[in-house]
Amino acid sequence: MLIDGWRRVPRGVVVLGFVSLLMDASSELVHALLPLFMVTVLGASTLVVGVIEGIAEATAMVVKVFSGYLSDLTRRRKPLVLLGYGLGALSKLAFPLAPSLGWVVGARVADRIGKGIRGAPRDALIADLAPADARGASFGLRQALDSVGAIAGPLLALGAMAWFAGDFRAAFWVAVLPAGLCVLLIMLGVEEPAHAQAAQSAPRITLVDVRRLDRRFVIVTGIAVLLTLARFSEAFLVLRAQGLGMPLASVPWVMVAMTVVYAVVAFPAGVLADRGHTPRLIAGGLAALIAADLVLAQASGAAGVLAGAGLWGLHLALTQGLLSALVAAVAPAELRGTAFGIFNLACGVALFVASALAGLLWDAIGPQATFYAGAAFTLLAMAGLAWRRRDIPALR
Repeated sequence: MLIDGWRRVPRGVVVLGFVSLLMDASSELVHALLPLFMVTVLGASTLVVGVIEGIAEATAMVVKVFSGYLSDLTRRRKPLVLLGYGLGALSKLAFPLAPSLGWVVGARVADRIGKGIRGAPRDALIADLAPADARGASFGLRQALDSVGAIAGPLLALGAMAWFAGDFRAAFWVAVLPAGLCVLLIMLGVEEPAHAQAAQSAPRITLVDVRRLDRRFVIVTGIAVLLTLARFSEAFLVLRAQGLGMPLASVPWVMVAMTVVYAVVAFPAGVLADRGHTPRLIAGGLAALIAADLVLAQASGAAGVLAGAGLWGLHLALTQGLLSALVAAVAPAELRGTAFGIFNLACGVALFVASALAGLLWDAIGPQATFYAGAAFTLLAMAGLAWRRRDIPALR
């Protein structure tokens, strides 16, 4: 089954998957070290670090909408994908050279703008390249390779800091190589599909055309928002590990455990989605999230946190690639960039709201209340989706 699924994934999608792997490895290497670098080397406060991260992520969410629409307007995905990854790669040069906090802020914002520029056009390009019977496998493969990069980044950071005896700037230079390689891969290994090139002569879309994103798109986006509201930021997994006395040097293994499961399961889940198992995969993803919340709420040590993180990764693997494939299936081909932009913005806002509520519960009552509340909300989401099961669109 998996071999057949792999064969149906187009070469361009595989290349885009490795592009994601390389850029994620580069970005996660930087992100693993950047907060400590800002605080210990540049003298920033924790509040300043939080503000910088908030501004950067908010910028990325907003840019995604405009870049997705622009890729539909011009009917060209690759130039925007290349621009986004190119800007992300250039920003990596600023971190080792940064003489002040202002440089870091500029580089971080540029990196997130690059992510915003490339996100929706890249997903739309995958949808353009993938045949209808391989959408789940295509998005699942990209998610899996992206997760491999997310594992490699922190491990590279640990290795670089050990090799360079704690020199942050030297470690940041390591991130430049995979970022540069991913840009080369796009330039040499990715082409617009023939049917997209033929559409260049078709009438240009306008903002009025957005109305053609019909009820099915609204349902898919609503499902995604509902699932996202039931899942807050993975940062709370790290905080849970720290609160239970896990050594600081070992805390990154929580994210590794989550991402390993994500990477292993995402592609098989995509193949199953192509075979008509969409409702079961969503139900399984919700069940995995409930189990993760309960395990994390009741955890008393490192083993419990690692098990909960693994279940969290299983939830992501069963749902995230599937939701992207559903957007590709229900959006008109000429509006896919716009659709992915709106979809990503809605999910980003939902994640912000969920994380803010989780933080309030954590401070007011305690960490257990946060995870129990997550499990309760997920149960409500599961009941709602079971009630409206017939409204879940088919993948093709």
